Amino acid sequence: MKEIFDLTDQVAIVTGGARGIGKAIALGLANFGANIVIADISLREAEQTAGEIEKLGRKAIVVKVDVTKKREIDKMVRKTIQHFRKIDILVNNAGILKTAEPENISEADWDKVMAINLKGYFLCAQAVGREMIKRKQGKIINIASIAGEIAFAQAAAYNSSKGGVILLTESLGCDWAKHNIRVNAIAPGVIETAMTKDFLANKKFLEMVKVKVPLSRAGKPEEIAGAAIFLASKASSYMTGNVINIDGGWTTIL
Repeated sequence: MKEIFDLTDQVAIVTGGARGIGKAIALGLANFGANIVIADISLREAEQTAGEIEKLGRKAIVVKVDVTKKREIDKMVRKTIQHFRKIDILVNNAGILKTAEPENISEADWDKVMAINLKGYFLCAQAVGREMIKRKQGKIINIASIAGEIAFAQAAAYNSSKGGVILLTESLGCDWAKHNIRVNAIAPGVIETAMTKDFLANKKFLEMVKVKVPLSRAGKPEEIAGAAIFLASKASSYMTGNVINIDGGWTTIL
């Protein structure tokens, strides 16, 4: 059974891989043998994560990427192919959250959330997918959110973007199955990251999490990595267009 989780010498691009969930996934994939491309807008943190991966005995390179810009994504793909000669896995993880009452969301904030959280996922999948189609194989893992299934208050843009990610996953999973490319998503609940730090510092929010989540706590980034390893490996060979919820049971009690 160990062999079906083996990722030795597989090449994975992780967007937003410098910290939080992206970093945990990058380290998790590396622990199972993958070489990693950390694609992030923050070079300093990306270099630190790459250093941790190299300490595990795996190769890592860093590419500065703004996922809203096609030319930067194309450069990311070219650099990966030049360095590793292939791409086996793409983890679409880069994302942001902007909160406001719906009547007060600015057009600029709406556009930014959609550009990073949804358009960026599509552009990365499209660019990497073209390379995977040439080889007739590949795994794409989109980090969605349970906010794409149930609405979070004051997060209309974020909710909408993550709902879009889930439908994008289903669409790509359907269209690219003929190329032996499997596209699946992970939908985390509330996870302890820089993005949720301020929320989790709020006693009211923390109490809400304890009430709504059967496990009575927020999750940790490392608790998302296992599902990513599964979806990147042969263990998930009969899955495509699916979503795995990792939310402490939140969506089971609605």
